[in-house]
Amino acid sequence: MSNGHQNYANHRRMHPLFHFVYSVLALGLVILSLTQLVRSVQSGTDVLPAAIFLLISIIVVIIFLLVRSYPLKAQDRAIRAEENLRHYVLTQKLLDTKLTMGQITALRFASDEEFPTLCKKASAEQLSPDAIKKSIKSWRSDNYRV
Repeated sequence: MSNGHQNYANHRRMHPLFHFVYSVLALGLVILSLTQLVRSVQSGTDVLPAAIFLLISIIVVIIFLLVRSYPLKAQDRAIRAEENLRHYVLTQKLLDTKLTMGQITALRFASDEEFPTLCKKASAEQLSPDAIKKSIKSWRSDNYRV
């Protein structure tokens, strides 16, 4: 499963259209709408359209946040199930329930050889996800995460 392409330095996924273009446009929309509302209030004219513009920009930001969070939650559920199954296949035991979702998502990068031991260590020492990733010697790629 390891293809040697993914490692600690390059495992984060960025989608340029979403992370850069859409986020900048959403931020720009909020700034412009706030500016327009302030100008309208100061001049005493066209306050209602400016307020509507601000509400629309807030809706766009909320959609931006939801569009990112819902798929990640679904992926987290899938990762938890996959890693629980992998741990069971390797050890005949389920993952320690003290492991957090962040720890489990970090542990998914560990090779089968080091996965059970690293799971125990992560639980016992309450390692951060970043510390877990830095502890991995044989990286297992996950190229399906959005």
